[in-house]
Amino acid sequence: MRFGEPIDDERFAALVRPDDAISTVITADVYGSGDADRMLGAAIAGIPRERMCVVGAVGHDFYTGERDGAKGFPRFTDPRLRDRSGYADYLTMATERSLKRCGIDAFDLLLLHNPDRIGYTSDAVWRAMAGLRERRLTRMIGLAPGPANGFTLDVIGCLEQFGDVIDWAMIILNPLEPWPGELCLAAAATAGVKVITRVVDYGGLFFDDVLPGQELTAHDHRGFRPAGWIEAGRERIAGMRPFAERENLTLIQLACQWNLAHEAVECVVPTLIQESGPGARPVEDKRAELAALPPALRLTPADVDAIRTLGDNTGSMALKGANPDHEGAERPDRWPLDDDLNAVAARWSINPTSDLVAAHH
Repeated sequence: MRFGEPIDDERFAALVRPDDAISTVITADVYGSGDADRMLGAAIAGIPRERMCVVGAVGHDFYTGERDGAKGFPRFTDPRLRDRSGYADYLTMATERSLKRCGIDAFDLLLLHNPDRIGYTSDAVWRAMAGLRERRLTRMIGLAPGPANGFTLDVIGCLEQFGDVIDWAMIILNPLEPWPGELCLAAAATAGVKVITRVVDYGGLFFDDVLPGQELTAHDHRGFRPAGWIEAGRERIAGMRPFAERENLTLIQLACQWNLAHEAVECVVPTLIQESGPGARPVEDKRAELAALPPALRLTPADVDAIRTLGDNTGSMALKGANPDHEGAERPDRWPLDDDLNAVAARWSINPTSDLVAAHH
């Protein structure tokens, strides 16, 4: 995603190589059209398989699909590429190729990466995903919505329908972005699905070296954020610092503990970014900070609520996935609400027109 300054291959391999402190690594086959897998494979080569947990993700067809500019490669479920009779064969092929690039025989967890509407609702997709587990190409399977924030009702509906076969789900969640990810957590807990939370660092702000006036490198993925996001975020973080200081936590450790204090959340995945400029911390220091995360939760329920209030972002953005604001034709990452999803919303006491729209609406 071109976050921050590039680092060389040797430094990258050392950064992502599993060890006793951080033993889980996550890759996605579409990143670099396989290059992320290959670089991870080089980093984990020689490490005993039982000493690490490797998470993969498949779903974008960069084998036969054509890239559509910034929108990326199409989902494998795109009707222009195949119908439901081809889903299982594609997922098997993509998983086997990803495993080969990583140099392993099976994933510990395989995620369905950035599904479209079909991916959330198709029994053929989830039968095929379960089939990969049955064939021992992966130990567990899961759902990874994205790339942008949203998909709330789609995730909940998927968990209701297929939660008996899904082991994990990934959402965006951090103290500056409790909304809308928090709306999915009760459904995940009810379905017995564990949750991975990504973007825990909020674009690097919780590592505390992204400062007002920060110059982002060309094509940095954080360029999509609204003007002033750094200054506004740091202002809200200032109110959270006393909680971190009281419990002898760094800010990123506070963010991780806040996430892990929520029911169903079992894993946090911050983004390690080598920032530019004289005040930038070495990315290795950030990894060490994560490795030193205290295992016991130090935040009380009252702390969690207070931090959530400080970071409340409800209505701060237009959400992807099923949305009452959507007009026009269905897109790969946004579509209108239907009767089924309105029923999902009613079951979970979610009002789409007030809970899932940007505030300016």
